[in-house]
Amino acid sequence: MIRPESRRRARALQLLCAREACPQQGDDAAYRGLARLVGPEPGILEEARQLADGVAVRQGELDRLAQAAADNWRLDRIAMVERNILRLGVAELLVGVTPPKVVLDESIWLAQRFAGPRAPGFVNGVLDRVARSLGRL
Repeated sequence: MIRPESRRRARALQLLCAREACPQQGDDAAYRGLARLVGPEPGILEEARQLADGVAVRQGELDRLAQAAADNWRLDRIAMVERNILRLGVAELLVGVTPPKVVLDESIWLAQRFAGPRAPGFVNGVLDRVARSLGRL
C-alpha cells in the first residue's frame, strides 16, 4: 500500500508533467483530467495541486539549483519526468520540513515508478548535491 505522502508526490508529479506537456490546456484542465483518471482521493489531489503550484511559482529558482548540481546536463535536455521529479525534490529540500533522506528516498521511488532505468541513480546524484549545497546533508 502506498502511503498518502507518496501518493501526493506522485499526483503532483503527474500534474506537473501534464501542465508541461499541454500548457495550452491550463492548470484546471490538468487537475480535472487527473481527477478523472485516478478517481476520488479525498485530500490527496488538493494537496498535490498545492505542491505542484508551489513548484510552478518557484520553478526558475528550482531549475537553477538543479542545473548547478546536474554535472554536464542542461535541464532542457533532461527528460520531462526526471526534470519534474528534480523540481519536486529541490522544492522540498528548500522548504526544509521533510528530512532530506526522506526527500531523496521519495524522489528515487518516483523515478523508479515513472521514469527510465537510469533515472533513479541520476535523480539521487543531483538531489544529493543540491541537499549538500543547501547544507541539508
